[in-house]
This record gives sequence, C-alpha cells and structure tokens, in this order.
Amino acid sequence: MNLPEPGAASRFNNAMSALEAAEQLLAKLSRAEKVQLLQRAARDLGDAFPGIESRPDVCGGDPCIVRTRIPVWVLEQARRLGTSDAELLRAYPTLRAEDLANAWAYVRSHSDEISRQIEVNEAD
Repeated sequence: MNLPEPGAASRFNNAMSALEAAEQLLAKLSRAEKVQLLQRAARDLGDAFPGIESRPDVCGGDPCIVRTRIPVWVLEQARRLGTSDAELLRAYPTLRAEDLANAWAYVRSHSDEISRQIEVNEAD
C-alpha cells in the first residue's frame, strides 16, 4: 500500500486555499485587469517546457525529462555525436518519442545553457 508523503495533505490544502483566494480576487477584477493578469501569467509560463523539469535535488538542478533522472544535456550530447532518436529510445526504455520532442524544443530555446552543461560535464 502506498502511503502519501508526509505533509502532502497540508500542501494540497494550502494550494487549494491559494487557488480559492485567487478565484475570489479574479471575480473582483475588471475585464482589463483580467487581461493584464493573463498576459503576466503567459509571460511567466513562457519559459515553461512541458515534460522538462529542473529540481535542485535531481541531477544538480540540470533540466531533466520528467519522471526520470535523464538530463537534457545528455540526450543532446548523444544527438550531437550522431545517435538517432530511435537509438536513444532503445538506450533509454523509459523514454517516449514525446520526451525527445520536448527535449529538442528545450534545446532550441536554451542552446547556450545546454552547451555549457555539456562542456562542464564532459570536462569531468
């Protein structure tokens, strides 16, 4: 039997309370204010990439494929060395084609960051 992690219910309740408060505030905003809020939220989420996450406690905070410890830079370095998507999917059975598409989109938007990560990790 899987037990919920400690504090999960509390975090869920806090998140719901914040969401409920936001909904109440949203109801009080004018149409123009809602548009401004939506634009700010879109700008904030503009750097979000589905399927890619960076967590300080996973791979030193390097962006990884969600639900794995596979850093994007590792996949990109393999691709630069000539590894095909099909070969990557065989080498990493937990990956899906969608994961690679997300990784390549992330690399396109963060090429300097990924190149630095490759350089740092290849120097080790």
